[in-house]
Amino acid sequence: MIKENSTFITTNELANLLGISRIAVFKKIRKGEIKAVKKGRNYIINTADVSGLNDRLSANDKKTISAAINRTMNEYGETLRLLGKE
Repeated sequence: MIKENSTFITTNELANLLGISRIAVFKKIRKGEIKAVKKGRNYIINTADVSGLNDRLSANDKKTISAAINRTMNEYGETLRLLGKE
């Protein structure tokens, strides 16, 4: 049920906010990890349902993110430090 005073975003907007692809958002909707309402051919997501989404990351997700950060720092760390000084 859609409440009158709720704020909704599209799957594309949520993907941009989370830094993931739209396909990943659709997969999370299908798994029930993201609550969404079908509106015509599209889904809309209540912003109130999204808060705290990062708390639901699995240990494997956290490990993958950590590995990606470490790899980026190893490959581009000096460049990032120089850019940070600008």
